[in-house]
Amino acid sequence: MVAPEFESHKPGLAEAQSRMKLARIDTDDGVVEGTYEGDTTDTYDGGTVTAEDGTTYEVGEDGSLIAPAEPGTFYCVGRNFAEKIDQMDYDIPEIPDWFIKPAVSLHHPETPIEYPTWTEELTYAGELAAVIDEECHELDGEEEVKEALRGFTILNDLDALDQERRTARKAFDGSGPLGPVIETDIDPRDIQMTTHIAGEKRQDATTDWMIFDPYETVAFLSERYTFKPGDVISFGSPANPGLLEPGDDIEIWYEGIGTLRNTVVEPSEE
Repeated sequence: MVAPEFESHKPGLAEAQSRMKLARIDTDDGVVEGTYEGDTTDTYDGGTVTAEDGTTYEVGEDGSLIAPAEPGTFYCVGRNFAEKIDQMDYDIPEIPDWFIKPAVSLHHPETPIEYPTWTEELTYAGELAAVIDEECHELDGEEEVKEALRGFTILNDLDALDQERRTARKAFDGSGPLGPVIETDIDPRDIQMTTHIAGEKRQDATTDWMIFDPYETVAFLSERYTFKPGDVISFGSPANPGLLEPGDDIEIWYEGIGTLRNTVVEPSEE
């Protein structure tokens, strides 16, 4: 950890949001929020997190990156890629189709995912996700949505396919790995993404294939919900063939944001 230098002006977190990646790091001082700099490989194995008071923490040496937000609610959109609709034999929706994951679904990057004991068909979904920056409701148009967002990150929408109904399949402890950072300056409408499972490419798409634009989706949902800071809205996934097994490494990459990584492990015996 490097102590802050006292200068006449030091840009704070709010000022830096317009041009930097945001992260949270778990340190001996507790969880610290700040701006991320350093690693250019998209894996965030190194680099630094600088807090608002200017204190700098080394990733790896001073602590580990955790999920870059702590959502009270995950608002997850499904059936938003034609490829996924074909895979699951769904009808094309006329309005965004969504479901909710609770706060306990949050799971940190690089943290092992225990395979749930109550399912035999666990799968993944690499999704672009927006993070809310301020309490808001009834957002009117793209510019109001942009002002309300902190930025964009990655969600893995874990899904137990053999369970009945969406809530049982998707809304469980740790079903929402999130991270590794929030990118504050990105156009979400035409970025590349891939997902690799145990080294095999399973997803390869672009957000240009979405049926509903991310800004349009946030505005639509804001008619029904009051969003709180840290809440997450995800925008669906392209086709995601195959299941997860203990031992599988999951790597979800979104251009301009980075790679969300987790490993599936056997359930604990507790």
